[in-house]
Amino acid sequence: MKTKYLLILLLTGALFNGCREKNVDPATETQTNEWIYANMKYWYYWNDHITASPDYTKKPDDFFESLLYRFDANARPDGDRFSWIQESADELQASLAGESKTTGMEYKLVYFPSGSTNVIGIVLYVIPDSPADKAGFVRGDIFNSVNDQKLTGSNYSQLLNTEDKKTFKLAKINGTALEETTTSRELAPIVLQEDPVFFDTIFTYGPNKIGYVVYHQFIPQPYKTSNGQYDKKLDNIFTTFQRNNVNALVVDLRYNPGGYVSSATNLASLIVKGSSNDIFYYKEYNDEVTETNRKKFGDSYFYDKFITKTQNIGGNLNNLVFLVSSRSASASELLINGLKPYMDVTLVGTRTVGKNVGSVTLTGEDKGIKWGLQPIVSKSLNRDKKSDYHTGFVPDIPASEGNILYRYGDPRDPLLGEALFKITGSRVVRQGRGVHTLQEEESQEITSSVAKKAGGSNMFYDK
Repeated sequence: MKTKYLLILLLTGALFNGCREKNVDPATETQTNEWIYANMKYWYYWNDHITASPDYTKKPDDFFESLLYRFDANARPDGDRFSWIQESADELQASLAGESKTTGMEYKLVYFPSGSTNVIGIVLYVIPDSPADKAGFVRGDIFNSVNDQKLTGSNYSQLLNTEDKKTFKLAKINGTALEETTTSRELAPIVLQEDPVFFDTIFTYGPNKIGYVVYHQFIPQPYKTSNGQYDKKLDNIFTTFQRNNVNALVVDLRYNPGGYVSSATNLASLIVKGSSNDIFYYKEYNDEVTETNRKKFGDSYFYDKFITKTQNIGGNLNNLVFLVSSRSASASELLINGLKPYMDVTLVGTRTVGKNVGSVTLTGEDKGIKWGLQPIVSKSLNRDKKSDYHTGFVPDIPASEGNILYRYGDPRDPLLGEALFKITGSRVVRQGRGVHTLQEEESQEITSSVAKKAGGSNMFYDK
């Protein structure tokens, strides 16, 4: 037997281990369902709502769904919106660490013109050295055709949700009209590790030295490594901010769906005003998990503290602004909620997702289980025991990026422009579009590829 230690991702500072046997026979569907049931009865936040008479004849994914206390606006407003199951536990764990099969191009889909059934894709960002980057795609590019078929409300899912090679035809927005071009680019997905620390710079406007960092997912290091590479990259950026006497900070989380809480704690500790002895957040579990772990670990199991960071700039900050959107979730919201008791926090953008709960990754490879579970197991609260963002954080300054996107760091970007205005008190550049126009553009959005990215979790073997 050998013991394999797994990385903590979202909720706890303790390490769990499990034993793996070599040459384990694949589990049957009934065995898989029994494993699912046992783990859900122990870990699931709403385990008191799980049926006592499960139907083990169901397919594993259907069986998992049958156990959930699913959200319903009328019947179960306190229900589960976020638990999921994945057929490959390996793929689940890789995606949580930023590794996936992708072209390296994240995009959103919108109806354009407004009111039509025609769909366009707008590139949100491109991972460096990815197939999309090498093909010449950049943030703000627009495509309206895939494999010589125009995108519509009825075919976009079929055309885009495959891992096949695709040909994208580019277009341009001209007012309320779409102009097609003759430019086509072919892309084939590859397995790619994403560096979530995407962009940083410093703006100087009079006495205001403003640090700006774009962070796409809370990931400490590449998959299957333990070098803390991405956390260290953030540390180095804040060292630069510190040396340049940055007195205002803008953190761009508009495309950040969450991730490891260890990375959220690291980033919070770089920003917070106060002592590393202070509580960053509390976690609330079901009665069984609470009783078991209080006996085993004591009360310290149920909270995480800030850590001492020599790169911390909190004491020098006059303004802290987060750029957020309907894609900002989980650890992004945890970061905001955890800092609120210590600092004035300004949100610019649109309402966030409202994920004030945390999950764990459960795998059973040692029992021949190929599936991976991502059930909600806890609720997150800040130092003041507040967790009132289950419907999302409402921004202090509403702003939408619209359909014409600017490069990161360009003050013409509506979200960044509003943040700079909040900090400096004056418009750095003339805002060409009004809030009404931006809200109208935002209402056209259907979905985005960011929605498929795995959010925050803990990782454990089954108990």
